Amino acid sequence: MALLAALLAAATTFTVITWDDIPLRTTPDHTNAGPPNILLITSDDQRADDMVAMRRTRELIGQRGTTFDRAYATFPLCCPSRASMLTGQYAHNHGVLGNGDNGVGGYREFDNSSTLATWLEDAGYRTSFVGKYLNGYGAVQPRTVPVGWAEWQTSVAGGNYQRTRIFDGESVAEYDDYQTDLYAELAGDALERGLAGSQPLFLWASFFAPHSGTPSESDDPGGIQTPAVADRHRDAFDGLGLPDNPSVDEADVSDKPADIATRERLGPATERGLAELREQRLESLLALDEAVQRLLGVLESSGEWDNTLVVFTSDNGYMIGEHRIQGGKLVPYEPSARVPLLVSGPGFPRGVVREQPVGLIDLAPTLVEASGVSAGLSMDGVSLQGPAGDPDVGAERTLLLESGPDAVGGPIRYGGARTGRYVYVEYVDGEQEFYDLRADPYQLENLAADPDQETAALIEQYADRARRLAGCSGSDCSLS
Repeated sequence: MALLAALLAAATTFTVITWDDIPLRTTPDHTNAGPPNILLITSDDQRADDMVAMRRTRELIGQRGTTFDRAYATFPLCCPSRASMLTGQYAHNHGVLGNGDNGVGGYREFDNSSTLATWLEDAGYRTSFVGKYLNGYGAVQPRTVPVGWAEWQTSVAGGNYQRTRIFDGESVAEYDDYQTDLYAELAGDALERGLAGSQPLFLWASFFAPHSGTPSESDDPGGIQTPAVADRHRDAFDGLGLPDNPSVDEADVSDKPADIATRERLGPATERGLAELREQRLESLLALDEAVQRLLGVLESSGEWDNTLVVFTSDNGYMIGEHRIQGGKLVPYEPSARVPLLVSGPGFPRGVVREQPVGLIDLAPTLVEASGVSAGLSMDGVSLQGPAGDPDVGAERTLLLESGPDAVGGPIRYGGARTGRYVYVEYVDGEQEFYDLRADPYQLENLAADPDQETAALIEQYADRARRLAGCSGSDCSLS
């Protein structure tokens, strides 16, 4: 919270950003007793503290709904997380353990036959997808529309910010628009079409920002991939610098696992490059913030605002120099695993922040409960309506941590458990990490490196929780 507060304060100094007046009502003026529409908006590789760049989204969803301040990707990598969103399952149950090219990851390995889309379509929803699906979708030939989706407009171009190729189920069209703006236009049109019909609508608008992508730009740092930024937002965060916390270029990593403990300090050139990366990531999110406002404006115009469940989240976070890690995700540290999660609409109180630990495995159960449909799978997550309504519900919950054989930017093959206070990680070689986030929010002191008797007992307790959750399914995954 201290880091987010600092970032919010810093953002107010960037007067180059001009925020439009929010044209949407702040109180409902009608009631629709039918099944709610569902608008799921996702980003890619967005850290929780990146919400500093998304004022509109914080106001239009967060202030009108519930912000989950401790939301996590239990497997912090794109495809495993997206599969969890669609199934409500941990990765060990849905089987997507990487992003592809390893026999266990990506679109090729995902079973699309029973997902949130099929359950909602079977219950009478019109289902629509716009944007990025699971990695490798475009490489699988012949291209087909996954079962459950009535409308399908999906990128097959590898996620570039320049020419984007969209497959609509029949043919591929090419666009030269800035990709976030293109997705906003396509999703806005799909939302208008869907809301004009007689069926309730489920639309997933899946954006690529702030993921790195082409084209390269003159201020890109050498050797570090960055997003491309819309011209109107270029240099909006120029000079912001690295995240202001002591885990960036951590001074002493001797208590960390070998992969971290053997890393060199970042050095001035690397720090400048990572600062530019951070600034461009935030700048790329300004267009996404505008896209969110555009979509919610369509809801307002349709009169369906108050009968629509709106969810904003991301598939994983991203490391920007913390613990000397120069970039990437997958690692169990907070910047990698913690994601934004804001929910507004029926069943979610307005303007509240909840601190209970929740995960991306909870999205499908939430949407199933809100819509009243039947799930076709045994889901491992729980509905967010309970924690939203009562800050004590789920306060002692334990979430599983998972990783897989697809390496992205750091040590892999670990399992573990997290609660609202503690994080336990055990690597395949037996190395352990244990952090008290209340006393050490930046994960500077690995308590497993030299534990006292009391801490050793606590570590064993959490190791037992991790073992119990490692093969869990359904209600067995609810552990307090």
